[in-house]
Formats: sequence, structure tokens, C-alpha cells
Amino acid sequence: MATSLLRFTKMHGIGNDYVYVDGAQYAELDFARAARLVSDRHLAVGSDGLIAVCPPTRGDADARMRMFNADGSEGEMCGNGIRCVAKFAVDRGIALANPLRIETGRGVLEVVWERGPDGRVARASVTMGAPILGHARIPARIDGVAPEARVVGHAVDLARFGPVGWWEAAKVEPHLTLVSMGNPHVVFACEDPWKVPLELVGPRIERDAWFPARINAHFVRFGPRAGEATMRTWERGSGITLACGTGASAVCVAGVLLGRGARTLEAQLPGGPLRLEWPADDASVRMTGSATEVFEGEVDLDALAGALVAHECKHGAAHA
Repeated sequence: MATSLLRFTKMHGIGNDYVYVDGAQYAELDFARAARLVSDRHLAVGSDGLIAVCPPTRGDADARMRMFNADGSEGEMCGNGIRCVAKFAVDRGIALANPLRIETGRGVLEVVWERGPDGRVARASVTMGAPILGHARIPARIDGVAPEARVVGHAVDLARFGPVGWWEAAKVEPHLTLVSMGNPHVVFACEDPWKVPLELVGPRIERDAWFPARINAHFVRFGPRAGEATMRTWERGSGITLACGTGASAVCVAGVLLGRGARTLEAQLPGGPLRLEWPADDASVRMTGSATEVFEGEVDLDALAGALVAHECKHGAAHA
């Protein structure tokens, strides 16, 4: 479409919200630019990014998901987002298979969906794939760690990620665990995730030299009962988010590897609960949670770009 008008649907998976568009209708759209424009929470639609539901490029898939963070960077996968992709595709008759096979940067993933009382998709379970644990494949470049080694409970000086003492109130333990679910995650165990100054240390962790592709950071309290965890997330390219499905999957894996969690985990995220299952070391992680449509709308991207530039100029002049 040559027009700058963009038809969209706002959806979320337990608060991890994206603007969804039908990629078949916008084949020429610069999705990265659109993501940056629509994500602003004060002057635009407001979201953690943009997800395009596109025709598949593989014969074994029913639909393709392209996911862009709020800063325009393209991510490999989004666990909460893929549940909403299934809802978008099924509710609009784009694809009706169950399980639905969705092409992602992680490969083709199966999504089993369930309809709610209104006949529309309300809940979905995703086969997320087996975790990637080799140090170089995360990817990470920690001095002294072999490329193929697992990074589980690796000792770290927490001052690397912020001013001395930032970890004290939350009682963050001085070690980290790395897991890739097709995108990279670092997990820190702590006593109280809500006392972590995430807005301060999140950007430092995301862009640390150890993580050449940047990284998603999670602070987790395992327990108090077996099979439970509470977590907060700094998401690569988006910042603090209410939920992260691939991150919750990584937390489930990390808990098992650390001997702190269970293979079936109820993870409590700021936006709500997710159920994770990792039945064996060589098995895929399965994630189950809700998918919610908020509203549909239309936005003029060129007009929005002009408004954002004008605001930035005015804001900059006011603080010059």
C-alpha cells in the first residue's frame, strides 16, 4: 500500500502488548520505522513493538511472524506475541489449522489454540523449542568460558552492571545463568525482584560487552513453593515490559539447571501468570497463557512522524 494509513490491531499477552498488522496487506511497509512510530506510549498507539502477521515463506508453515521491538530492531521471537499471532490469524480466517504452525526467527513453532465463550481465540499453548545453552550460541563472550560450555550459576561482580550496591535491597545473588530460546536471556536469582532498580541496570546489562547481540535480563525469586517463581524483565529493545514469554521459558530452564525450580513452573509476571513445562533436558519448552485483543484502529504514519519530530524539537528546545 502506498498510503501512509496503517490499519492495526492492538493485542497483548498478559500485558506484553504489540501493534499487529496484516503483513499481506502491507508488503512494502518499513516495519522497523512503523514500530518506532506506533510504540510511543504518550504520543502514539503505545506498545512494546510491532508484529506483522505475514504469508509464510516455508511450505510447512501456516503463517509467518515478524517481530519488531519498540526501537525498531527485529527480534527472533516473542512468546507472548506468538499466542496473539495465532489469535489474529484464526479470528480473521487467515489460517485455521490447530495446531497452527507459525514461522519465526526460531524456526516453525506449533501453537495449539482454544476458543473462548465468544468463539474467538482466548488462550494458546506454544511449543517453544529446546533451549540453547552453549556459551557461544547464546551468543555470549565471557572471558575464560569455552564456546560450548553452559553458563549456569556463573559468578559475577554485580558492580559490572551499575553503581556499587544496586543489588543490596533486592538481595540479588552474585551469579548469572544464560539461556537462549532463539533469543538471548540472562537470569539473576534474587529475593525481591521489585526492589531491583531495573530502569538503571537493565540498559547496562542489555548492552554489556559480554552480549554481542544484546540480551534480555530477568530477575527472579524462585518459590516460595516448589514450581513457583516471580520475575521482572528488562526486554532487549523495549525496556521494562509486563511480560516476556521467551524469558519465562528461559527462567523455567534456568531454575531446573540451578536446582531451584521445577520442570513444571507457574511463573508470575507483572502482567499475569504463565505456565511453563520442560519435561526433559533435550525436550522443547511448552508455554501456555492468554491472548487478548484490545482494539482496532488506523493511524497515519507520516502525520505521526511529523508530530513526533515536532514534539522532540520543542522538548529539546525547552531543555536546551
